[in-house]
Amino acid sequence: MLPVHPLTTILVVALACALAAPAGAADPFPTKPIELIVPTPPGGGTDITARLLAEVAEPFLGQKVVVVNKPGGSGSVGISLLTRARPDGYTLAFVWNAPLTIVPHTLDVGYTLDALTPISQSTGGTPLIFCAKPDFPAKDGKEFLEHLRQNPDRYTYGNDGVGATVQLAGERVFRAVGAKVRPVPFGGAGETLKAFLGGHVDIYGGSIPPVVGHVKDGKMKCLLATAVERNPALPGTTSLGELGLGAKASDLWRGVIGPKGLPADRVAFLEKAFRQAAQTPKFREALVARGEQGIGSTAGEFRTLIATEFAEHDEIIQGLGLKKK
Repeated sequence: MLPVHPLTTILVVALACALAAPAGAADPFPTKPIELIVPTPPGGGTDITARLLAEVAEPFLGQKVVVVNKPGGSGSVGISLLTRARPDGYTLAFVWNAPLTIVPHTLDVGYTLDALTPISQSTGGTPLIFCAKPDFPAKDGKEFLEHLRQNPDRYTYGNDGVGATVQLAGERVFRAVGAKVRPVPFGGAGETLKAFLGGHVDIYGGSIPPVVGHVKDGKMKCLLATAVERNPALPGTTSLGELGLGAKASDLWRGVIGPKGLPADRVAFLEKAFRQAAQTPKFREALVARGEQGIGSTAGEFRTLIATEFAEHDEIIQGLGLKKK
């Protein structure tokens, strides 16, 4: 009998062990921190919510979640970076409506919806708001819109980018009442708020979370919300339903997405973890205080929401003349 080389013995034993190991044991997930791209500057509503979600999701993921801000292009810069990431589940993004369902209609972006993997919608049912300085000559939403109508192009409103969520929501209302207000784009609600407080724009247009404290401190008053009903976080703010403009309502939502090609088992794992995180009392209670709702949808539900809203916004944007050439 020919002698067996020691190296051959080692290889045979290693192969036997590999075949005997349970499926997936050689590729556990996750084994390192997960990067969560937030396509806005720090301090805005999406950033604030992303950091809270990251915190509450860590126990369910078994790993730390590192939030990385990548602003620019009304959110499209961060999403473009996500599409170029390795589809292994270690690079995700926390995004709001605009970069997915609005911006691709108005700007040339480096991605399509097919380049993304929806994982879970985290928040929803959140209106956008328009706020002014305490001395603005209006005490409610009705007087606010009437004053804007009577003073065309006199006032500026900050928003989250050309053709993005706030401008789309605002123009739907302003056009309906014959008001002309000049939009000024910023990188997100955090930048818009700084510009507003610094006196660089007359009106804050954005999400609720960044402004709640300033409203309580009397530095601003929020006059109009783009929802059908009033929001409990800002009960003094007029809703569109009260003004007979419910058909012009706009909703803000946020959720977790990944790049195209994520393995199905990792999508399922991430979906479960982020659903559980969005349904925790800590996350939901914090959102309610800021006028938002925790959702925690399935990946399939989130995919349907994105596709449906994408089609609806295409029609609206064409009607407003904001469609890219």
